[in-house]
Amino acid sequence: MARLFALDQNFPEPIVDALETHLEDDVELVPIRRVDRRMSELDDWEVLLALHNDARAWDGLVTTDSDMLSLPRELAVLCQTRLTLVVAVAAGHDPIKATGLVLAHVAGICHQTRPDAPQVWKLATAQRPADDPWDYLAAVARRRGESADAVYRRERLTKAQLARSPL
Repeated sequence: MARLFALDQNFPEPIVDALETHLEDDVELVPIRRVDRRMSELDDWEVLLALHNDARAWDGLVTTDSDMLSLPRELAVLCQTRLTLVVAVAAGHDPIKATGLVLAHVAGICHQTRPDAPQVWKLATAQRPADDPWDYLAAVARRRGESADAVYRRERLTKAQLARSPL
């Protein structure tokens, strides 16, 4: 059974539309504007209530508004309606990052969403510094019982090999 989620207005429709054909068959993401144009003017708790009372059986709402998680009316209505709330946090005001985050996790969420229990899914990314490839080389060498220096000396290219394209 396909899961049905409404997307708040912060998700770029052209990107979602373009990627829709690549989503698994078990999810449908619908911008709230397409559910009902008036929804974009509602408070968040009213959006949840509108989805709950809509003719279609909505599984939940996908949003970038993490403030919903600290608003008592929104949380109470979420519990009452038994909808799933998916929040793309830490995406800042970057709608493309938020969309990617949702698309990366939506299939797993669909498999675990239950229509009889409200749920909150907080999706986040972490900004990390780049890894040093030498650390990976050292790990490979350790597994082989060698030093990183020995593996590097054996595997590295000569200056002539490095200057010549393989194409």
